[in-house]
Amino acid sequence: MKIWRWVASVLLTLTIAFFIIAAFIYTPENQESDHDQSPPPQTEPEGVEKEHQSSDEERDINESDSENKTDKSEETLSGELREVFTSVIESARGLFVRQDLDIVAIGDSLTQGVGDSTDNGGYVGILEDTINSNQPLETLDIANYGVRGNRTDQLLERMQTEEISQSLREADVVIITIGANDVMKVVKNNFASLNYEQFQEAQTGYKERLNEIFQRVESLNPDVPIYLVGLYNPFEYYFNNIPELGQIMSDWNRVSKEVISNYEQAEFIPIKDIFLGSEEELLWKEDYFHPNEKGYKRIAERVLEYIRPDIEQ
Repeated sequence: MKIWRWVASVLLTLTIAFFIIAAFIYTPENQESDHDQSPPPQTEPEGVEKEHQSSDEERDINESDSENKTDKSEETLSGELREVFTSVIESARGLFVRQDLDIVAIGDSLTQGVGDSTDNGGYVGILEDTINSNQPLETLDIANYGVRGNRTDQLLERMQTEEISQSLREADVVIITIGANDVMKVVKNNFASLNYEQFQEAQTGYKERLNEIFQRVESLNPDVPIYLVGLYNPFEYYFNNIPELGQIMSDWNRVSKEVISNYEQAEFIPIKDIFLGSEEELLWKEDYFHPNEKGYKRIAERVLEYIRPDIEQ
């Protein structure tokens, strides 16, 4: 495909989704709810007999029905949550971790767990619960330093703080999610004249900063295993007709692997395949960019598969 045809196609579709992409990076977390406003009182017209007013008995029946519906909803939710955790727990059967294990997770919204409506911390929370469920005592507490919207430069800056530095010094395993917002920055800064070459050019800076991140971890904790979770294609749900966008994410995963190849104790965890063809099922319905609970469960399964040799007794 000629580059100009690709550019025209990208511009057309990205114009529609520009504000969605912006929301992926910067979404206010404390929006006022419409439910805070009380509805206006309803009044009956004069002279009209209230034939439909419920008797005490009818109200009791209605309240009972409502409670039954609530119970059923809670049962359904509990069933869904059990489904989220069951597969991870099954895959961890027979897992017994080392005592005094310290796992540190740093990075962006995937580490923070944006999209997890259970507020359990996404894949980090599922991983923590899974490991603890297999131990005599629930003692593991994974340090989660994920911040929504973080790029490599912002993560590097946060890694200079004493809190994160000390956690990295004491870590037995470090897990990182980063890079998606570096891609998004290219889209935001070049929206009016976006082309494939701009993503390629931005990879140079990304590669340098990712190297700095690994060097920083290594300087604080020379022998700690480091796992970098790869990128999936967050555009797939909206732009599955533009294969170049998938190629861009593959290119950035390739660059990540090149960086990792320089560090003996580092390993790449691919997750792009997890979401292919399952976007509607595994992505958060608020933006169809971040994973939902099921998506995070799949990520947790994959992460556990890779880090298991480093955490078992």
